[in-house]
Amino acid sequence: MKKVLLTGFEPFLSNKTNPTMAIVQALNHTIIKEHIIIGEVLPVTFTGARAKLRALIEQEQPDIVIALGLASNRTTITPERVAINCMDGAPDNEGYFPQNEPIGNTAAYFSTLPIYQIVDALEQAGFKAKISNTAGTYVCNAVMYELLSITNEQLPAGFIHIPPALTNQQQAIEICIATTIGEIT
Repeated sequence: MKKVLLTGFEPFLSNKTNPTMAIVQALNHTIIKEHIIIGEVLPVTFTGARAKLRALIEQEQPDIVIALGLASNRTTITPERVAINCMDGAPDNEGYFPQNEPIGNTAAYFSTLPIYQIVDALEQAGFKAKISNTAGTYVCNAVMYELLSITNEQLPAGFIHIPPALTNQQQAIEICIATTIGEIT
């Protein structure tokens, strides 16, 4: 059976909960369109999240990878277009506080998810969604950058931010997964 690796994050900064954690735990080992979902929670650390993601991809050999993150300042679901080679922002959960540090050698990587189709499917289902052109410079961006560096355009992979006050979060992510599967089969 084909696999979708779905990642979320633990709580961070002033967020006492992180809805992406609950989503990946709820969808873990479920099946969507003949693909088993492997749900994993990443630490909110620049180094630890990237290392765990790399290990998961090596171990699971997924056919699709979708990383989720909480965007506490957004009101819509936002599939990310690009990850940039920059770590910056607030301290992570281990206290590491990078300032304009590079992640790798490539300036940026672009999502290989069908982001336009994901937005269309979400809107048809009644969700507010739009493409985002910045994953920021915090751990979400670092994870997206690492993910796209590892997968090297060999499979659909990318990042989707969700807002904190999203009703039916799990259903929205199921739509994102089903749409991605539908676009590649």
